[in-house]
Amino acid sequence: MAFQKSPGTQDILPGAVEKWQYAEQKARDICRRYNFREIRTPIFESTELFQRGVGETTDIVEKEMYTFTDRGNRSVTLRPEGTAGVVRSYVENKLYGEPDVTKLYYVGPMFRYERQQAGRYRQFHQFGIEALGSVDPAIDAEVIALGYTFYTEVGLKGVRVEINSVGTPAVRAVFRERLLAFLEPKRELLCKDCQSRIDRNPLRVLDCKVDQQHFTDAPSILDSLDEECSNHFDKVKMYLSDMGIPFEINHRLVRGLDYYTHTAFEYKSEGIGAIDTIGGGGRYNGLVAEIGGPDQPGVGLGLGLERTIMLLEHQATELPALNEVDVYLVALGEASEREVTKLVYQLRQRGVRAERDYLGRKMKAQMKSADRLQAKFTAILGDDELARGEIALKDMAKGEQRQVALDKLADEILGTSNN
Repeated sequence: MAFQKSPGTQDILPGAVEKWQYAEQKARDICRRYNFREIRTPIFESTELFQRGVGETTDIVEKEMYTFTDRGNRSVTLRPEGTAGVVRSYVENKLYGEPDVTKLYYVGPMFRYERQQAGRYRQFHQFGIEALGSVDPAIDAEVIALGYTFYTEVGLKGVRVEINSVGTPAVRAVFRERLLAFLEPKRELLCKDCQSRIDRNPLRVLDCKVDQQHFTDAPSILDSLDEECSNHFDKVKMYLSDMGIPFEINHRLVRGLDYYTHTAFEYKSEGIGAIDTIGGGGRYNGLVAEIGGPDQPGVGLGLGLERTIMLLEHQATELPALNEVDVYLVALGEASEREVTKLVYQLRQRGVRAERDYLGRKMKAQMKSADRLQAKFTAILGDDELARGEIALKDMAKGEQRQVALDKLADEILGTSNN
């Protein structure tokens, strides 16, 4: 072929896209119940936004961003994650002036130049939420609960929640010295990335996927928390327990972004090769101020839709019927062809999912097409039925057939479907 899709991207075709629609609709429904409103931000932003918002020592900024110079000689980057753009919009549009907590969600593509493997793409999709304006640990628990609810309601099994506190910058400064004392004797045993991170951002070493065996005895940041951070973390755990959300504490969980404070969390599940993290998030109390806004707190999450879909398939999760046609109309004769064209239009105007043949096939082939489309009904119109103003309506599940008036066809389909 002359053209193929770029490496790390995928075509989501009919037959698969319905699973995506199902997951996205579930996300939107849950956000409605939790009173989160949708926001849509640009796919590209100023490069500096991600450098400042995500962190210059993160893998995302150092290795993975799709960055280019536009015709105005500006450095722009395809968004590698959703939070920085949402916070930029929050500041630019002065949403912090709202009297209540600003609760937002987004669904859309992100871009990172990563090594390709199962569940990891260079264009990938996230469902994310951000709650801005409150320091209450209850909102941390609500965000974690929303993500857990999403995974539960789409039908995934065995999803685990891991939580940690990464404290405040002051707490991390104290912990940094303890961690450095632990890491320095191991420097030569660690990968090149970790050796570089030791000097620039040692907490990021704990996020390494290569050297985890060397960190078994690493000091816990939980032992360095001050009273404020300990109280915040204790309340998050309390609220999660009250809601019945199962969780485990992982003191080495730091996430791959620099903006987190206090609560950090991940959702884990097995079944995607070596990858077990399917989503995560945390609190980011300094991010709004970092990118030029007032000092407003925030907490959020991002969930990978590719990994959600892969797990649904891996677990053979039975989803609701996603591609059923309500009625397939079969025309027998030239006059009936004309009437069916009109009928299909009228049925669709009434909200009925209707289809017909456009290939000039015989009745037997049309009935096979109706089966492939999982049609609930077939409606067969011949010239004799047309002359009587009737059509033969067959219930495909029951095998029952009856004559109905043409002008009552939509009522019969809708009425029978709703019983």
